[in-house]
Amino acid sequence: MWKIHNKLLIYLLWIMEIRLVSSFTSAMLCGRIPGLTPAQRQFCSEMPDVLIALGEGQQLGARECQQQFRGHRWNCSEVWHKNVHIIPIASREAAYTYAIASAGAAYAVTAACARGNISKCGCDLRHKAAPPEPWKWGGCSADVDFGIRHTSKFMDARELERDSRSLMNLHNNRVGRRIVKKLLRTDCKCHGVSGSCVMKTCWKSLPPFSLVGDKLMQKYHKAKTVQAVRGKRGLRLALSRKKHAIAAGQKPAWAWPKRMELVYLEASPNYCERSIQTGTLGTAGRSCNRTGHGPQSCDLLCCGRGHNTQHIHRKSQCRCQFHWCCDVECEVCDESYEQFTCK
Repeated sequence: MWKIHNKLLIYLLWIMEIRLVSSFTSAMLCGRIPGLTPAQRQFCSEMPDVLIALGEGQQLGARECQQQFRGHRWNCSEVWHKNVHIIPIASREAAYTYAIASAGAAYAVTAACARGNISKCGCDLRHKAAPPEPWKWGGCSADVDFGIRHTSKFMDARELERDSRSLMNLHNNRVGRRIVKKLLRTDCKCHGVSGSCVMKTCWKSLPPFSLVGDKLMQKYHKAKTVQAVRGKRGLRLALSRKKHAIAAGQKPAWAWPKRMELVYLEASPNYCERSIQTGTLGTAGRSCNRTGHGPQSCDLLCCGRGHNTQHIHRKSQCRCQFHWCCDVECEVCDESYEQFTCK
């Protein structure tokens, strides 16, 4: 039985509530939010400033997910769509969604620390040892460990069942957070007369979040199918049974997924038709490219149903010129083009 996952919508509610209803204490506010576990409710009361960053991170993850899948049959739009739950089947799309949401949250909390928006953290001051090169640690290094720790504490607290889907979600949550830390970059500033760079001061900073989305997209394409197996330490996710052990009559041996690879339990549907069971909206009405191939093409998106062609005529401003000072004059041009949508 799949689990309804509403925490992404809840995060957006928190952002609006915390910013607009300043008369409520954090404890009272957290008491009004439905669906929280006791651990999440306590976290909300103790660290409302972190909660705001977590909500911003969910929006960051949503935008990046939709950007990465914009030309695919499944375009991530329904994940954060009002009153629509996250993907009910444990597919590779679900794996990416959990990973990018977790990465966005860790990224946003880390960025909020660096900006001074969270009272209990700031810059990472652990880089103190002077390296042998002519540079030294300085500036404000991103405290990504704080971001990872508190994102994990809150987001993972939702997975209470400890069933196969919960284990999958937790694994992909961790992958998303680890990618953020792995992609930290070293920025430096030169010091010296006339830019001679006699000495450099360097610090760790967050990369553009699009790089996180790109890296997770690579892992999405290489995601591994897993299944839950029970061992001495309880339920675990395994890749496949080693055939030679079975042939030899030994106890089944399993291969375990790597720490940095996305995992999923079920094959993806084709996402062509609207389906409540799979939580998909279908591709009918989607704009497509009639002449292209691959993502965004009508061949891919329309699933063999064909496409509609609409001839559009409109007037728009064109050939605008700036006149000193301070007017802009534009001509009115007629524009005609064709728009293609899937049947």
